[in-house]
Amino acid sequence: MSRMLALAALLPLCAIPSAAARPDPAATGQAQFERLWLGSAWYPEQWPEASWDADLALMARHGANVVRIGEFAWSRMEPREGEYDMGWLVRATRLAAKHGLKVVIGTPTDTPPAWLTKKYPDTLRVDGNGVRAVHGGRRQFSISSPRYREFSRLIVGKMAGALGREPNVIGWQIGNEYTDESYDPAARAAWHAWLKAKYGTLDRLNDAWTTRYWSQTYSDWEQVPFNNDKANPGWMLDLKHFITQTWVDFQKNQLDVIRATAEPRQFITTNLGGLGWANRFDRYAINRDLDFASWDAYVGTGHLQPYRMGATHDLVRGWKRQNFWVMETQPGFVNWAPVSNMLYPGETRAMAWQAIGHGSDAVLYWQWRNALNGQETLHGSIVGPDGKPLPVYDEIGQLGREMAKASPVIAGTTPESPVAILQDYDSRWAIDFQLHHKDYDQIAVLLDYYRPLKDRLGQVDIVAASAPLDRYKLVVAPSLNVIPEALAKQLDDYVRGGGHLILGPRSGMKDEANRLHTQRQPGPLAELLGGRVEQYYALDEAVAVDGGTARIWAEQLSTVAPDAEIVLRYGKANGWLDGKPAAISRKVGKGRITYLGALIDDASMQRFLETALAGAGVAAEFAAPPDVELMRRTGEGREVLIVINHGRETRNVRLSGAMQDVLAGGSKTEVTLAPEGVAVFQKKTQGAEK
Repeated sequence: MSRMLALAALLPLCAIPSAAARPDPAATGQAQFERLWLGSAWYPEQWPEASWDADLALMARHGANVVRIGEFAWSRMEPREGEYDMGWLVRATRLAAKHGLKVVIGTPTDTPPAWLTKKYPDTLRVDGNGVRAVHGGRRQFSISSPRYREFSRLIVGKMAGALGREPNVIGWQIGNEYTDESYDPAARAAWHAWLKAKYGTLDRLNDAWTTRYWSQTYSDWEQVPFNNDKANPGWMLDLKHFITQTWVDFQKNQLDVIRATAEPRQFITTNLGGLGWANRFDRYAINRDLDFASWDAYVGTGHLQPYRMGATHDLVRGWKRQNFWVMETQPGFVNWAPVSNMLYPGETRAMAWQAIGHGSDAVLYWQWRNALNGQETLHGSIVGPDGKPLPVYDEIGQLGREMAKASPVIAGTTPESPVAILQDYDSRWAIDFQLHHKDYDQIAVLLDYYRPLKDRLGQVDIVAASAPLDRYKLVVAPSLNVIPEALAKQLDDYVRGGGHLILGPRSGMKDEANRLHTQRQPGPLAELLGGRVEQYYALDEAVAVDGGTARIWAEQLSTVAPDAEIVLRYGKANGWLDGKPAAISRKVGKGRITYLGALIDDASMQRFLETALAGAGVAAEFAAPPDVELMRRTGEGREVLIVINHGRETRNVRLSGAMQDVLAGGSKTEVTLAPEGVAVFQKKTQGAEK
């Protein structure tokens, strides 16, 4: 049975803040924002040159306007040390131009050639157990090896010299899915040098890490361990910072060569993998030097989880607080999942439109054509090894026609929200180092807050804890475990200036060195809150919380300031929590701070956040029926609404008024969406040119 969706208003009832970091068309490397891009990863080095034209013609026929090449082809570019062949790459780039396809060049440093690793084994990665990688896969290189960085600089320099002024090249992708650090001798030396630069003296290091515990005190820099063991939390946090900086330096080694040679119009990015939420390093730091963020969006086993995938897109948009690219996504299925099943008919298309709705300006598939052999031979593709279209080709062709039609409407717009969720790598690391409950999943905790907000608002920003917050009426920090004094000051200013801050469990427990604050949670924000956490409890049984339940984690709160309010109380619990406050709130200055000390059930979370939204003056704009997602992008004097039915039943969506149907044409007041159905609507906003 279909259901009707009544949108109270597509124009927000509260003022939409101006977009943060909206792309400036005159800035360096902004081609990625001028239209919607559709393409795939193509490996011409694997096929006879005579077949290239047919490949590119098929790409153009399904609506592609961009192709990515080069990223795994080092042995073709430099078959022997110092002997370079960029001619084939230039020919492929120019042939793509004849078919109306722009080119993104991938640097090949994820897969060094065999001659390099055989002759120079010091370029190979060493794992935390001291085992050196071998040739034959990928990511076997050491990001710390000075020799490998020099070879990388040389090959990228040759590529930039050949392609940096090619008119058909719009940008560069550095490497591919940064993943593994190395524990080789060069990395160890760099680690100790990094510590010396940060701390200056061993006394300062010992103090920061509290090394008097278990007699860990160091009297020589060489005594400081370098491995991936679970050990002192301060040491572990600094190791993460060092690994992040090593990746930044590895990336900059190539980035500087490209920028010194290539035309400024060519953008530089990298495609981050790990399904978005991976935290081997700080992804905000990785993206600072890049023109925009990109990531690789895969489902793997099963089918699209709209909230998790949507939140991941929002996380990626928050890495630089601007639109992004999906540089890889699956054309139906993968080959690496426990069950590499095919997505439903229409689901591949729906995935692409969801990415666009959350701020992606490009969707590129991995891969265009199956390789005849190799570790990913059975991965999904758009055409088969015979060069002929596979069944998913027609679905991507439909997407191509739709993106071409919608591009003039969507280009220049971006998702905006009056609400932000804070995501912090230091806090994630600190909690994961000392989990205290095997089921404490920080991404699941974040999604518990995300789902009700997404349902009510259509868009939610996910940004770094240190990001500017003035534009947000409500800021939610689900797991802000590490709160240094500078961040505490920023959050204090935000609240006093009129914002509403919600802190979740485990907030403010640690400082920047991963030490316990001497002040009880939320540490430096306890005075602002007018209350504190008396004790935290990992739960082995559910406890009652004002008509609902808490599982996994609960904290006993108390109020100190007379104006601090008790928002939620525990009911019959574990004896320690019975009747005690579970959430407290306080109005301070023009704003409010709230602390929720428990992981509560979905219905309780929905009620809690609805109250918070109302108190912050944020209108609940959407009331979507089951399985229907609504996304809004604004800018350039218009508002674009993207609606997707992720479910298996037909749904009817009624609009608040007539809107232009971008894909089907005409003016509509409602639309019927089949399973995996998509609709795109447009309306002008106030102040738009007539």
